[in-house]
Order: sequence, then C-alpha cells, then structure tokens
Amino acid sequence: MRTRSVMALDPVGFHRVVYHEWGSADNDRVLVCVHGLARNSRDFDELARALSRDYRVVCPDMPGRGESDWLSPGVSYDIPRYLSDMATLLARLDVDQVDWIGTSMGGIIGICLAALPNSPIRSLVLNDVGCFIGKNALQRISQYLGDHRFSSVAEVEQYMRTTYTAYQGLSDKQWQHLARYGHRTLSEGQYGLHYDPRIAEQSRESQDQDIDLEPVWSQVSCPQMLIWGDQSDVLTADTVTRMQQLRPELDLYRIEGMTHAPSLMETEQINAIQQWLRDNRIKPHGATL
Repeated sequence: MRTRSVMALDPVGFHRVVYHEWGSADNDRVLVCVHGLARNSRDFDELARALSRDYRVVCPDMPGRGESDWLSPGVSYDIPRYLSDMATLLARLDVDQVDWIGTSMGGIIGICLAALPNSPIRSLVLNDVGCFIGKNALQRISQYLGDHRFSSVAEVEQYMRTTYTAYQGLSDKQWQHLARYGHRTLSEGQYGLHYDPRIAEQSRESQDQDIDLEPVWSQVSCPQMLIWGDQSDVLTADTVTRMQQLRPELDLYRIEGMTHAPSLMETEQINAIQQWLRDNRIKPHGATL
C-alpha cells in the first residue's frame, strides 16, 4: 500500500485529500473506492488487496475524515465539494477512465459523476444506496453521528459494534482494524471518532428532506452493479424496483437479512464484486447475482 495526497481547492484556500493506492502504479486499469458518510478509506483494505491483482486501486479519505484535512469553518461538507475534490483526484491519477465503487455517500458521489457528460466513470458499483433516500433513514443516521468521546480504543470498538449492525459478520480482527483507523487521539487521554464533528452538525441540518436523485440516475449509462442489503432503510425495495425500471441492465446483488450498509469486508461480498468487475468486461448486463 502506498499513501499519497493531493491539494484540492475550496472557496477559502486549499485542503489536503489523502488517498491510499494498492497494486501496480503502472496499471492503467484504475478502480476508485469511496467510503460512506462517517467512514474512511481503510474500510476498503481487504477489498483493495483482493482487487489489486487486476487494478490499481485508489481509496481516498474524503475531506474531514481519516487522514485528510478538515475543511475550514464556513466551507460546507456537501456533494458539490466532494465532486470537485474527486475531479482533482482523477486528474492526478492521469487516466482516461476509472471503475468506481461507492458505499452510501460514496455511491451518491459516483452516481453524480457518472451522470455527467464525458464522465470518466467506466462502470459503477453502488453499495446499498440508490436514486432515493427517505428522510427517516437520514434522521436515523444523524442520530449516531456526533462528537463522541471515549476513554479507550476498546470503547471505540464497542461503539462501532453497537452502531454498525450490518457488520455483525466481521471477525474480532476486522473490528479491531475498524477501531484502529476509526478514532483520533484527543487531549487528556480521551479518544474521538476520526471525522470532523461539523459533518454531524451539517447532516442534522439537512435530515428533514428526502434525497431524490432519480433525474440524475436517469442520466447514468455506464454498466452498474447494485449491492442491496434487503433490510436496509437507506435502499428500500421500492427504490431498487424503480432503479431497475429506469435501468433494466442493472446487475443486482441482493444480500438477504442485511441492514445498511454491507461492509465489503466479508469474503462472499468481495468475491461477488471481483467476479462482476471481471465479467463486466466480456458479458452483457442485467443479471441477478
């Protein structure tokens, strides 16, 4: 794994976006993996390791998370900012096309990029997110975001075990990995979560409105794989059906009994993504996995 960074421009200056690379730096087949709202790039370590046999895998920390800079006061954490930062990253990578895997927020960013004219997104894997997110789901997510304080990393891990119910199939080693990269050290022997608390504040300000991306989704023409935890409140059955109606070629990977959002750290999930990416280069779309 190689760790690099790129300077991205915002309305008041520059901020550093850190990203981790796996696989050969000379491979022109590039896969970008983008995490969810309160997560970071190290969620993808196991997936990136597996996919680096075929790709140069790039996993950025979105601003305000992980090792990337927090945005200055007055600069919003929002989709336009993320799109701009990812455009900067894609320019740094110096390739014409990339494949994209996005979990939740990372999937929304991928949809928005893939819908643009002359988009560099060659194929799109969406992890438990779609063209519509109801405000009830947004309100639930905002409830666990915040400036939480812990007395030990073990407490951070326990918080994560309680909060991320979709991760219940992970091993103790995997939970320890999430806690290791999911916290920051504060003063007086305390620990906090890795992200800027302003992300939670801004999330609560926008939780009372649905997110409707159907007009955007309608413009996405690249091959798509949709990973669906069928007990998810973020990606509901109605939304899945609507996405299939708008894009009949959509490949659906349904995980029964799974809530939001699959970790992509479990072997079966990794294998499904790896196989789809390989098959996608040689077969038509529209299969159900």
